[in-house]
Amino acid sequence: MSSTGIINEAINITLQTGKYLLAESKNFNQNAIEVKSLNQLVSYVDITAEKMLVEGLNKILPEAGFITEEKTINKLSENLNWIIDPLDGTTNFMHGVPVFAVSVALYNKNEPLLGIVFDVCNNQLFWADNSGAFCNDEKITVSANYNLSKSLLATGFPYYDFDGMKSYLDTLKTLMKHTRGLRRLGSAAIDLAYVACGKFEGFFEYGLQPWDVAAGAFIIEKAGGRVCDFNGKQNWLFGKEIIASNSKIFNTYFEIINSNFIK
Repeated sequence: MSSTGIINEAINITLQTGKYLLAESKNFNQNAIEVKSLNQLVSYVDITAEKMLVEGLNKILPEAGFITEEKTINKLSENLNWIIDPLDGTTNFMHGVPVFAVSVALYNKNEPLLGIVFDVCNNQLFWADNSGAFCNDEKITVSANYNLSKSLLATGFPYYDFDGMKSYLDTLKTLMKHTRGLRRLGSAAIDLAYVACGKFEGFFEYGLQPWDVAAGAFIIEKAGGRVCDFNGKQNWLFGKEIIASNSKIFNTYFEIINSNFIK
């Protein structure tokens, strides 16, 4: 199958999964919630959505493995792997907050080949391949804003790893004083997609997993933005920390986060 065929098929599967999530969100019962660990929630919806993705994506590339949040499949490849989050924003979904997404990425080792983030409740499909980054059918780019003081940023609050809390709060304190504000949507995939299309100038968070960032970070890069870990290196996929922004504010933004977290 051609690269165009792969992205089109993957998009279709992602959209169908999102349609399922939207239908289930209308009548979800909190009695179906299970606790995996501190503030780590799951339900039949996450499991079913992941199985839908796995089944569909496996047909596209039978040779590819999977890195998944709910671990519904045990299949890892040395080269090609799908990295998927069937429901990014699970807590939002379970509480009826309409901010959640499906995230799908394909990597060849550490090289991203495609990324898809479906903002389900806003019916916005963000995707990227080597031809660029798009929202639905329109090409997108990161914000051209070069002034941190005019920037709107996004972050995610720590919800189980509190070791970096002081550094995190120190960073928030500085950014609150020197930007137009910070937002916490509760879905890293959507945060990253919004950086890619210029709604946010930047995003940072620690305690993340590969499926939280694999698709969104690639979309940002193809939209002209920059991504790194808190050390300024490229270990953001498995390193559990990420800084992403447009290229104009990147250096200043990075220095603030780096100076607080890396002593």
